[in-house]
Amino acid sequence: MTKQEAGGRGRTNDPEGMRQRLLDAAFVAFTTRGYNATSVHDLKREAGATGGALSHHFPTKKDLGLAVLRDRVADAVEETWIAPVRTAPDAAQGIKQVFAAIAAELDGKGAVSGCPLNNLALELSRQDADFQNVIDDIFGRWRRAVADRIRADQEAGRYVGLDAETFATFVVAAYSGAMAMAKAGQSTEPLRVCAALLGKMMTEEAAA
Repeated sequence: MTKQEAGGRGRTNDPEGMRQRLLDAAFVAFTTRGYNATSVHDLKREAGATGGALSHHFPTKKDLGLAVLRDRVADAVEETWIAPVRTAPDAAQGIKQVFAAIAAELDGKGAVSGCPLNNLALELSRQDADFQNVIDDIFGRWRRAVADRIRADQEAGRYVGLDAETFATFVVAAYSGAMAMAKAGQSTEPLRVCAALLGKMMTEEAAA
């Protein structure tokens, strides 16, 4: 029997693969069902992990929750918001494109489960100082990315009347609130309304 054949019949030694499966399972569970509503037993079953494997990578459920925030939620904000705004022709187009892309994705799914960061922020920020600090840091990086893009546009003569930090906070708050309303009503209309209004505000500012 070859080594490959033996590996195919038994468990393979892939610690990093197991860690990623645990993070993937926990990300879905924590951001949809909720952190407190998800048991360690649920996570082991959904990740196909033993108790020993779980405790090896994440000694406590809190350790896993913090890792989900740092390794999955922060990456999701980077992928869906920060990178598109950074690479768009300008801040206004980037912001509108993000709203439109997320609304289209949710319409395709036929359900709105909410913003992963919002969901965990509402549940965990008052529960534990470590969770609160990580969540606040992710929001801070998101706001700074939007503000940095506005400032870059201002150097090119656009949106010169905007306070970059204040408007970035408004953008993040508008999106977060729209997602909460979209989740409550199972409709992407709040996202589309906010996208249109933000675009109008920035277009009028650029023309002023």
